[in-house]
Amino acid sequence: MAKIAYILLCHKDPEAIIRQANRLTATGDYISIHFDASAGPGPYRAIQEALGDNPSVCFAAKRLRCGWGEWSLVQATLNAVEAALESFPRATHFYMVSGDCMAIKTSEYVHDFLDTEDCDYIESFDFFTSDWIKTGFKEERLIYRHYFNERTRKWWFYTSYTWQKRLGLTRKVPADLQMQIGSQWWCLRRRTLELILEFASQRPDVMRFFRTTWIPDETFFQTMVRHLVPETEIRNRTLTFLMFTDYGMPVVFYNDHYDLLLSQDSLFARKISPEATELRARLGLLYATQGIDFRISDEGRNLFRFLTGRGRIGRRFAPRFWEAEASVGRERELMVVVCKKWHVAKRIVESMRQVTNLPAVDYLFNEEDTPLPYLGGIQSSLEKRARHRRAMMRMLFDYFESDRLIICLDPSNIELLHDFYADRSTTKVLEIECEFSDEYLVGHAKRVGLAGELTSGATLERLLPTIRNDVAQETDNLRDAGFSDYHQLNERASEEANADQIAPFLSIGHDQALEIARTPHLFSD
Repeated sequence: MAKIAYILLCHKDPEAIIRQANRLTATGDYISIHFDASAGPGPYRAIQEALGDNPSVCFAAKRLRCGWGEWSLVQATLNAVEAALESFPRATHFYMVSGDCMAIKTSEYVHDFLDTEDCDYIESFDFFTSDWIKTGFKEERLIYRHYFNERTRKWWFYTSYTWQKRLGLTRKVPADLQMQIGSQWWCLRRRTLELILEFASQRPDVMRFFRTTWIPDETFFQTMVRHLVPETEIRNRTLTFLMFTDYGMPVVFYNDHYDLLLSQDSLFARKISPEATELRARLGLLYATQGIDFRISDEGRNLFRFLTGRGRIGRRFAPRFWEAEASVGRERELMVVVCKKWHVAKRIVESMRQVTNLPAVDYLFNEEDTPLPYLGGIQSSLEKRARHRRAMMRMLFDYFESDRLIICLDPSNIELLHDFYADRSTTKVLEIECEFSDEYLVGHAKRVGLAGELTSGATLERLLPTIRNDVAQETDNLRDAGFSDYHQLNERASEEANADQIAPFLSIGHDQALEIARTPHLFSD
């Protein structure tokens, strides 16, 4: 039968920690505690005195001051794991919890669950190809060295990052590791943790690398497990139920969430509000109870996405006013200028404004600072604009009091075009095909962060064919999509030929189209 050693990282509320430790050890399991050194000696002494006589409790040999996003969180975990491995030789599984976690199943259920399969439970997705990171730094977490805490020493953190980026001071990921990322709340077997500690002692180069990565608690154990354990023995999930808002903040559970939590396909939940005294009391009694038949519906995350996606105006769960209508409108015509060279598209769209007096908006789905009218908040971020793309278009039509609108779009946004074409409105596309010199592609690589000012010529030579191929692939994807009302301008074509494409796109005469095609310096870089 499984014997669990809980690895508890905590930094406050010693009374709650004492209750949690007594509760988790009362049914025969163990707990290893790391209490943050920044909390001072008094609270820690109170915990030691209260739990000192409990043979199922041990403490990390060394306490650390932990900071969010720092290696200190991983090292504190390793310290608690080492203490647990030494103190509890009968422990078969090691389960990470925090002071805000509570069991949402009985001890009986938890042990039966772990006995079902001989495996490790840990989220571990490919760092570079997965979309686990939604916003902010991605590869920057790894290729630059992070010596300062982003929250407490923000200026030093970003100054250090900026100078490393300017000077091209990147580093490589250890060649034999496939970097993974996932939730830091895992449940691992004894042998797995022994392998990780053995690997850590034999590979100081890997440990040096992780010590200066950013948010290593989301990458270290995830990468180590995938590197050391056969894939058939890994379940790519966390057993702790947790959710995050659109703003990256953890969802907090309150008294009325008891039934919801018990119905989830998880063993623990995080975070339980300190003010949810009734919920904490009921979950505290639950763990030692026997004979409960849990009905698993596991609807929590889908329910949360469903409800929060609707917002609140005056009454609970009412739709945001911009979501009242999800179609652009049957009678409306959306004209999309697609071009990889944004300055070229902006020039021709400005000419279209002047010649036709049609309303036009530049790269609103690609540039955060594209000038836009206030639309109730939907226009405030690229993420919101893309999420509510059709509503965004409808509101722009309403704002301009027009049934025809021109926008610019990067060819990488083909999924937006598919969505617009699926709408009841009329959608037209004018693709502008440009020539791309090596100099332009080098500048593009620097603008998007693929290269720096100090990147060597040899590196750029190897990079250019890939970038050129990506640009060509985007064009091929557009043409293979089979969009109707699809028109093309070409940098090498004559002004007359390009005018023949502009005229049907804008539904104007040839003379007006020729005036637009003759836009001064249209294709100049």
